[in-house]
Amino acid sequence: MTDNRPLASRYPRSHLLAASGVAALLSLALLVFPSREVEAKKSYFELDLSEQLPSSSESPLPSSVSSNSASPFPVNAAAQPSEPENPGVRVVKVSNGDTLSSLFSSVGLSATTLHEVLDSSKDARALTRLKIGQELEFKFDEENRLQSLHTRTSPLESFTISRGEKGFEFKRDLVQPEVRQTYARGVIDSSLFLAGRRAGLSHALTMDLANIFGYDIDFALDIREGDEFELVYEDKVVEGKSVGTGNILAARFTNRGKTYTAVRYTNRQGVSSFYNPDGTSMRKAFIRTPVDFARISSRFSNGRKHPILNKIRAHKGVDYAAPVGTPIKAAGDGRVILAGRKGGYGNTVIIQHGQRFRTLYAHMRGFASGIRNGSTVSQGQVIGYIGTTGLSTGPHLHYEFQINGVHVDPLSQKLPMSDPIAANERQRFQQISQPLLARLDEGRTTALASAR
Repeated sequence: MTDNRPLASRYPRSHLLAASGVAALLSLALLVFPSREVEAKKSYFELDLSEQLPSSSESPLPSSVSSNSASPFPVNAAAQPSEPENPGVRVVKVSNGDTLSSLFSSVGLSATTLHEVLDSSKDARALTRLKIGQELEFKFDEENRLQSLHTRTSPLESFTISRGEKGFEFKRDLVQPEVRQTYARGVIDSSLFLAGRRAGLSHALTMDLANIFGYDIDFALDIREGDEFELVYEDKVVEGKSVGTGNILAARFTNRGKTYTAVRYTNRQGVSSFYNPDGTSMRKAFIRTPVDFARISSRFSNGRKHPILNKIRAHKGVDYAAPVGTPIKAAGDGRVILAGRKGGYGNTVIIQHGQRFRTLYAHMRGFASGIRNGSTVSQGQVIGYIGTTGLSTGPHLHYEFQINGVHVDPLSQKLPMSDPIAANERQRFQQISQPLLARLDEGRTTALASAR
């Protein structure tokens, strides 16, 4: 049966008075002793930053923070120190979209101060080349003026701009790394670059490796699955960490079962080059291919049907297909006898190499800086860029090779050799090359043993 009497009529009066007393005590306790969470929130919203903000217009805190406003950063005020550990120092980290102007502004520095820093010297302009994650440390004096700015641009380089009597002064600090000899080995299953990456090589180091053996191996045509390479190179180390690489000191490349070996040697005149272990030069008078890692789209032929003229016409060169803008290199040292338009060849460079040899490079998009009639070029120098000028169906290089005025196939032609190690340098060469070759052997033995 339901009791419909009022609540106050169901319990004795003494019980109701006791309950009212307990409720009153609880309310009083909450008013006098708020919870820690409530107290923290109260501290956060009532935080006064006026004592932390300098009076100068060039405050180390962001100018958007008002001395009479609450903190714009969602942090627990109870965890903040009452005063900064070093109020004269402010460190900012470069994020995506940051500019030098925005970073200066974020620490309260005016555009005038920024221009004073940048105009202090030509070297100070290096400050504008920011990298994401780079830290800039600003130091202020008691009057909140910028005293110095320090930043590290790389593991090997940092610089400091300090206020002096005559304005800001620039100082660059370079760290001298420890140079270690490091061994690497790779096996090609798809491309040289992928194999190099798996072996821990940078893109630049892989390119250097290809250039060493580019006189004997056509990397556009000859590379096969199962080819392998090994090398000893300079590894630059600072505080136990690799911060970059230097020169390749020795290398081997096995292509189609044939192994080529190269050792770097610097002669007494300071000229460096690569040689076979017997002292003969790895460098021939001409490199095999003038475009790195391009695809051969048409070979040398006396009976090829021209794709545009649609008739049988001798193809007196080799076509290398590659993206527009790919660099084209001079096959050897020589003098430019033509850099301009040449009928169906489009933009063309012709180089005379001594008395007997001549090379032609056609369909270029444009010429490299300094390439003009009469200019001299060195082997491997960029002379132009892949294009599709003249009678061309797509971007490619048409490359011709002539000996005594006769066109020959540059892919099958035996290339002349460069000079070997000089007789008075041979003993010194052996002293340098033998330990490097031994290091290659040792590295290979260790690598094969660990792979079992």
